[in-house]
Amino acid sequence: MRETELYPPVRAFLASQGYEVKAEVGAADVVACRGAEPPVIVELKVRFSLSLFHQAVARQAVTDTVYIAVPRGPGRGFLKALKENTALARRLGLGLITVRLPDGIVEVHCDPGPYRPRKSPARQDRLLREFQRRVGDPNTGGTARSTIVTAYRQDALRCAMALREGSRKGADVAGAAGVAKATRIMADDHYGWFERVERGVYALTPKGREALAAYGAEVAALG
Repeated sequence: MRETELYPPVRAFLASQGYEVKAEVGAADVVACRGAEPPVIVELKVRFSLSLFHQAVARQAVTDTVYIAVPRGPGRGFLKALKENTALARRLGLGLITVRLPDGIVEVHCDPGPYRPRKSPARQDRLLREFQRRVGDPNTGGTARSTIVTAYRQDALRCAMALREGSRKGADVAGAAGVAKATRIMADDHYGWFERVERGVYALTPKGREALAAYGAEVAALG
């Protein structure tokens, strides 16, 4: 696949809207003009890439109306990439176009314009709750997601610490560990650390004892 294959459908799409279209004008892949309006620039690439966005941002020194265009790919992998790159294009004030090469269908997913982010109060609330509940600063920036010590993991460690000497009722663990949701944490057992030995009574699994050793520094901090 070559970038030149994208040009005919993009050119036809712009021409259908009354633009005069020319390729390879200066540093731009495609330039379209209509009357006294500012020019439209389209940068063509065979796939999403950082260099594509770099080029498009550079063209914003010429005009505010800059699009990136890529061929539309098959499958959910492309749809995920399309969603993520559409969000990035909006943040950068760029437009994004996909071209379905077999039939030349052009689809505009977003137009250039100022980015106006929509804040999520619920997400901010979750972030602040996690920040406030977490004890200390047990992680290093860039830690693998699977090993991050969250407030939930700290509560599970507290429960495990309360079971070091043997099985106990959930209510006893909650009191000893200072974790109100201890029974739910042990019943859900997301980490494989707990086992129910009888109704309402839990014990540590071998994996749970390994976790206490592996998280030794964190256990000491929570102690």
